[in-house]
Amino acid sequence: MSDAPACAGDQWASGSLDLAAYLRRIGYAGERVPTGRTLARLHRAHVAAIPFENADIMLGRGVAVDLPTIQDKLVHRRRGGYCFEHGSLLAAALERLGYRVDRLLARVGSDHDARTHLVLRVHAGQDCWLADTGFGTGLIEPLPFECGAAASQYGWTYRLYAVGQHCWQLQEQHDGRWATLYHFDDQPQYAADIVVANHFTSTYPGSHFVRQLAVIRKDTTGLRRLTGRRFSVARPGHPGEERHLGDTEFVDALTDVFGLQFTAAEALRLVAITRDRDEPDRTLVSADS
Repeated sequence: MSDAPACAGDQWASGSLDLAAYLRRIGYAGERVPTGRTLARLHRAHVAAIPFENADIMLGRGVAVDLPTIQDKLVHRRRGGYCFEHGSLLAAALERLGYRVDRLLARVGSDHDARTHLVLRVHAGQDCWLADTGFGTGLIEPLPFECGAAASQYGWTYRLYAVGQHCWQLQEQHDGRWATLYHFDDQPQYAADIVVANHFTSTYPGSHFVRQLAVIRKDTTGLRRLTGRRFSVARPGHPGEERHLGDTEFVDALTDVFGLQFTAAEALRLVAITRDRDEPDRTLVSADS
């Protein structure tokens, strides 16, 4: 493990991360040796503790992806975020702990869509994993960065599938068939690439995240999702549950189910926004980056 600040030329500013505060935020008090076991525990704790959400976009603030802003929001103010925030925060923590991390950009949907999702390739010694805490409905733990091996994660099953020499797909098994969640290549990105991808995703009028509130929390017990006012719960092997939330239920869910902290004014604004946009957006069934 290395708690030493990153070098002055670090484009990701990982040395500015308050590692102790981050570990408290995700409730992690385990070993810090950079191994696969440590990574799995950190990944699982992060996903369970910090929800996926795009509320700042809906509130008209946009999303900043510099590490100090992300740390203030997700760690100190106990908010959630979407993929660029989650991935940037986890990457900085892993680098502080001694892992080597490549930031990669993925295409959600077809392999011709824009690259709007941040994923991580994490190295420790000769071992390598795909880590992704920012997809919302995706991984609970990292996957070995190798082709074809299916991994069961608390009832969900995933695999990495190679398409050519440098292209990959993350796939999830549904009813015995593999569905592709996103496509990516293994070309490491620069900080400027993340800024551009985030700007498009958080401002383009056709982006799902501009049109509809999405809040997701996934842990080993199940997946809870709020899309506008539609609240659903999914557990592998059990029938899904879904219902519409009224104003009070909606505010209570943000706090009690998802653990988010909003001011009274922010909560009232989100109530109004989701009430105005209450017609279901069927294109947002998978509310992930």
